[in-house]
Amino acid sequence: MLVRILIPTVAAILFLLESEFAMFSPMEFNGGTYFLIPRFVVLYLIFLAIYYDRKKAMIYGLILGLCFDVFYINIIGLYTFLYPAVCFIAGWCMKRIHPHLLFSTVLAILLISFLEFAIYEFFYMIQFTTMALKPFLLYRLMPTILANLLFLVMLGWVFKYLIRARVLQRAQ
Repeated sequence: MLVRILIPTVAAILFLLESEFAMFSPMEFNGGTYFLIPRFVVLYLIFLAIYYDRKKAMIYGLILGLCFDVFYINIIGLYTFLYPAVCFIAGWCMKRIHPHLLFSTVLAILLISFLEFAIYEFFYMIQFTTMALKPFLLYRLMPTILANLLFLVMLGWVFKYLIRARVLQRAQ
C-alpha cells in the first residue's frame, strides 16, 4: 500500500522542491549571471517512463505540467504539452536501447536540453525573452544541464530503486 502512493508523493515533493531550488538562481559568478533551472520533476518523470510505465508517466506529466503552467508561468499548455512529450520520447527511446542507469542519465540530460531549448524558442517567438541564442547557451542551458546532472548523479539510483520497488509490488 505504501509503495502505491510513493510515486505520486515523490512527484509532488519534487514539484514543490523545484521552486525552492529556483531561489538560488540567478547566480553571479566571475562577472557573469548564470541561471540554474531545476528540472527535478521532469527528470523523475523520465525515469518513470523508462523504468515503470510510459503511459502513466505521460499522465503524471500532463497533470504536473498543467500545475506548472497554472502556478508558475500563466501560459496554459506549454509544460502541459512538453512534459508528456518528453516522457513519450524517453519511453520510446528506451524500448530500443538497454535501460541501464548510465544510458538513462544521458538520455535524461539530452531531454532536459531539448525541453530547455523548446521553452527558450517558445518564449523567444512570443517575445517573452530577448536573450540571444549564444547567451542562452552559455548562461542558461549549460548551467542548467550541469545542475540537473549533479542532481541526477546524486538521486538517479534512488529514483530507479523507488520505481523498481513499485514494479516488484505490482508484479506480486
